[in-house]
Amino acid sequence: MRLDVTDPDDPRMGDYVSLRDSQLRRRVEGERGIFIAEGDKIIRRAAEAGCRPRSFLLAAKWLPGLGDVLAARPDVPCLVADDRLIEQVSGFHVHRGALASFERPDETPWEPILGARRVLVCEDLVDHANVGSIIRVAAALGWDAVVISPGGADPLYRRAVKASMGTCFQVGWRRMTDSATDLARFRAAGFELAATTLSPGATPLTGYRAPEKLALLLGSEGHGLSAGWLDASDVRLGIEMAAGVDSLNVATAAAIFAHWLRL
Repeated sequence: MRLDVTDPDDPRMGDYVSLRDSQLRRRVEGERGIFIAEGDKIIRRAAEAGCRPRSFLLAAKWLPGLGDVLAARPDVPCLVADDRLIEQVSGFHVHRGALASFERPDETPWEPILGARRVLVCEDLVDHANVGSIIRVAAALGWDAVVISPGGADPLYRRAVKASMGTCFQVGWRRMTDSATDLARFRAAGFELAATTLSPGATPLTGYRAPEKLALLLGSEGHGLSAGWLDASDVRLGIEMAAGVDSLNVATAAAIFAHWLRL
């Protein structure tokens, strides 16, 4: 249902206001139970994954490319505006010229996650792009799920969805309620908990033989894994690096670990 919009204060644009303000968006999206998809590919992937759209916000040039998605949902408002208006409302230049507001899907239940064989578990990652990139790593390398600690970034925040290239609709993920309790869930389900660390006493990744069920623990961008998570682990793993380089971006490290340890 096409609706041309020329007024930035049009209430139908409410889902798209100030998309770069992460604190505002956390409140708005939490209250409304929504997430924002940016770009035609991600909109299409969200729709194909069964996410229910509330509205689309498109520059006119994107109507043909998303014509089938729109036609399949004739009752969903498709707000059409020029690039200037979209930028004014959203607060940034939408390079791909296409946005959509979707109802937030349920997180993956614990049962299939604990029944899986390879899970990435992230402690307090606060950068949305890192969380999205790690989900994309899981999808690309055949890992079954990603679990986020209570204080971690939202995998369905716009930047995280964009960094994942929509694989957050493909890979199972959920947020922990209590870290200690939920790490114990993995052990009770037969997982070995492998902590990634820069500690000089860590087992070299290339010398480690992974078990059938593995939960790989990834630490925060600034300080790595906390002492509590390290103590909860069964083994500590490190990546051998050349002299003069003491660390890697967490998403880069996750890709190396996930590739080496994949089944």
